[in-house]
Amino acid sequence: KISILNALIPPLIVVIGIPNCIYFLNKFHTAWNETGDKRKSLVMMIDKMGIVTLFCNLAAAIGFAVFALTQSQILREFGIVAGINIVVLFFISLILIPAVLSYLPSPKNRHTKCLNNPGLNRWLDRLERWSLNHRKLIYGITIAIVAVSIVGATRLKALGFIVDDIPKEDKIYTDLRFFENNFKGVMPLEIVIDTKKKYGVSRNLNNLERIDSLSQFLTKMPGIAKPLSIVEGLKFAKQAFFDGDSNSYTMPSSYDLPALSQYLNFKGDSVAEKNSFAKIVSTFMDSAKQEARISVSMADVGSSRLPLILDSITVRVNELFAKDKYDVQLTGTSVTFLEGSRYILNGLKDSIAWAFLFIALCMLYLFRSVRILFCSLIPNIIPLLITAGIMGWVGVPLKPSTVLVFSVALGIAIDITIRFLVNYKQELPHNNYDMKQTVIETIHSTGISIIYTSLVLIAGFIIFCFSGFDGTKALGWLTSLTLVTATFTNLVLLPAILISFVKIKK
Repeated sequence: KISILNALIPPLIVVIGIPNCIYFLNKFHTAWNETGDKRKSLVMMIDKMGIVTLFCNLAAAIGFAVFALTQSQILREFGIVAGINIVVLFFISLILIPAVLSYLPSPKNRHTKCLNNPGLNRWLDRLERWSLNHRKLIYGITIAIVAVSIVGATRLKALGFIVDDIPKEDKIYTDLRFFENNFKGVMPLEIVIDTKKKYGVSRNLNNLERIDSLSQFLTKMPGIAKPLSIVEGLKFAKQAFFDGDSNSYTMPSSYDLPALSQYLNFKGDSVAEKNSFAKIVSTFMDSAKQEARISVSMADVGSSRLPLILDSITVRVNELFAKDKYDVQLTGTSVTFLEGSRYILNGLKDSIAWAFLFIALCMLYLFRSVRILFCSLIPNIIPLLITAGIMGWVGVPLKPSTVLVFSVALGIAIDITIRFLVNYKQELPHNNYDMKQTVIETIHSTGISIIYTSLVLIAGFIIFCFSGFDGTKALGWLTSLTLVTATFTNLVLLPAILISFVKIKK
């Protein structure tokens, strides 16, 4: 079924699929300029870009598919559908792009002009000079940025609200805030008290007094409205018995209960035998009169304050109701939201770890070098750290819609690294294993494609920023930010690391 996350898959597939076209076309045009033969150019395109595109799409698929390892159904469906689509995308690209190009006329000069963009080439020349001559400066700036980002990341807080991603000007949001300001909120919190004895609620005054004591404790708590329970019904019945005197709105004594029987007809088994008031009061008990329910409305206080409130309620519950005699449960939308947020956040954190592991294994298989593996992961970990740091400094909290970014961005950003390193590996034999010369040629041969691809990806995710749903908006600008920094680290830091630390044997 279409869910909040599944609805993102169509634009994601478009955004991830376009880079395949860019890389295939750029390699085809480059080969055409070298050979002038369309058939040879197509063969060279598939030969050079086939395995690269496979691993790039595989890495992107892993970034999404790891959500299938979580226990959340919505995340699992999103991961499975997105992962399968991205893998199928590779086969579609590999079959259709060469097939369509084989039927089209040979490229003209205006089609290949993008390969000789003067502005981009000047930038690539600068990147080349920085990588060759200013590596210490690059490392110094990188360390400083990472240090600031780590400090910012320590300021990150896991904070979510039930209506967090609804636009602040939306009528639902403004109405909920009105009820919070005037009636202390409408978010349900239910407390179920099991006395473990039949008629343990209706015929045991001691239990009713304990429920009343808990209700009074809840009334004094900030952000919680006046609770409703069977004891409120008893107080109201007593007040009605004494001609509506407000001073009589108190807990009935054992002498008062018989007199209230005309109001509280609990003995009738069928609903028809009860009066309307008894029907309402009976909704706060089960049919066996063994369990009682305290219904509370509270404000949307967020996942940071809510645990403190629940802990203080639990402490008071344990004081009033001994665990060996009573079974008390806290439930309702507020509690399920808190548990659901924790569940999803922990699942997303696990998915990031799985994504790193699976992508690292793919990179290790592709390059057969632990040193190159570390070199490839560094330019992709740094953008994630920078994004986390900016979130910390700006005050963007960790919640399901923001944690989602890290796994998705890692799977997409690693594409740039794979394309750069595979081209570097392919060019090494042609340059007699000259490290510097190979890096220079790799910057110029893949740099333009990487820049074009990054612009497409960033533009594709920026579109999400125009969504009315804050979760989609956060995915858009945070992923775009990560991709911008990943482009710089892969075109500036990665070449410098390759020259400084990687020694290739023939």
